Amino acid sequence: EFLNAISFSKGCYLGQELTARSQFTGVVRKRIVPVMVVGTEMEVLRPWVMASVIQEMGLEGGLDKILGDFGAGEDGEKGKTKLELGGYVPPPLPKISSAGAGGIVAIMMGSVPTTASSTTAESETSNPQGGENVEEDEEQDLEAKQRQEELQKVRLAGERLQKEIAELAEPGASIVDKHDGKTIGKIVAPPAPGTTVLLAQMRLDRLGLLGDKDKWSRTNRILIGDSTKEFRYLPYLPLWWPEID
Repeated sequence: EFLNAISFSKGCYLGQELTARSQFTGVVRKRIVPVMVVGTEMEVLRPWVMASVIQEMGLEGGLDKILGDFGAGEDGEKGKTKLELGGYVPPPLPKISSAGAGGIVAIMMGSVPTTASSTTAESETSNPQGGENVEEDEEQDLEAKQRQEELQKVRLAGERLQKEIAELAEPGASIVDKHDGKTIGKIVAPPAPGTTVLLAQMRLDRLGLLGDKDKWSRTNRILIGDSTKEFRYLPYLPLWWPEID
């Protein structure tokens, strides 16, 4: 629909009745969306934390919690938040470009350049003869080594996660909410190489995009296919998508 690939005026075609009914009633309960799958032990990044808070507390309450207020106005009413004053209303889920999603994956998987080698080189350049700064340089080298080791741990964990998701996320595999055991989505396309980002046909109510009854939670836990291992799903809206009402 968003690609203008559906005609609402041409003759008969497979699925025409369902498509026409969805168009004229304005009720769409499922959409294919990109979903980033992560481990339950991973820290949820800020864009999804903000989306979850806004869904849980509502737009005004969520923005107040995230950004705070400018204070009361002259009439004593609560001041507007920074985003409201800028005329920007955040979406119920993060809107991310392809490049942005790739950057987020790189951070979460540890695929970022280390500064350890540059730090060591700077130490040697600044103090080529040794001297009174030797202890300081050794401390910097130790910190750089520790950063390298932590980054390596993140990379290894990311590689294991990518392998697990690639094996489980086959087209047609179910995504089941661990909380109530209900199927909330079906995988349409497996993860892009080197990532855990896949395409899934998701129930919009489980994304917080269909009414106010159900919300997407950043503490969610899901099962994929027949696996018993729990994961977390971080859905997002492509940047080119129009507003969803």
